[in-house]
Amino acid sequence: MSKIDVLNMQGEVVSSLKLNEKVFNQEWNDQIIYDVVKSQRAAMRIGSSQTKNRSDVSGGGKKPYRQKGTGHARQGTIRAPQYRGGGHVFELHPRDYSFSVNRKVRRQALRIALSEKVETGNFIVLDSLKLEEPKTKEFAKVLDNIKALGKVLVLVDEVNENLELSIRNLYYAAACMDSHTSVYDVLNADSLVVTKDVVKYFEEALLDE
Repeated sequence: MSKIDVLNMQGEVVSSLKLNEKVFNQEWNDQIIYDVVKSQRAAMRIGSSQTKNRSDVSGGGKKPYRQKGTGHARQGTIRAPQYRGGGHVFELHPRDYSFSVNRKVRRQALRIALSEKVETGNFIVLDSLKLEEPKTKEFAKVLDNIKALGKVLVLVDEVNENLELSIRNLYYAAACMDSHTSVYDVLNADSLVVTKDVVKYFEEALLDE
């Protein structure tokens, strides 16, 4: 098992923590990461696009002109696709873009994503994260103390009101519960900040069944 330093909110090393290699020391796999991230990104799509076909467009009940003798092609309605204001040929309907990936693959992808953060030194463990009051300036100071750079994802076992209010005005940081962690969010972050309780949660939740 590899060890990692545990910091307090002032950025001081207070202890060390052993990381389970079955969770935090997994080899990178392009196919697994691709499949899971693609699935998660597809699930984020709203899929609310909608257009009307010729039967949905109002009007056009009368034949625009007689069938023969005009020198023009025959037409049955001004709501046909070739007319301005007519219906779409291949209309769009609301749809669900999501698709499922096997549970074992999803779990392995999260192990790989966490391992990548540990390997690159962007995995920061805090002994605890308790804010006395909701102040963005104070929380930003905490991130500076622990040297959390770039986009920061903070994982906690419970998002309390003080943390939620303190972090919402920081464009480069976001907080999430450990049970709602996605592979895409982990990989999209430059720095991953977790508490000791979150490490314990991952080691219990992601061990092989």
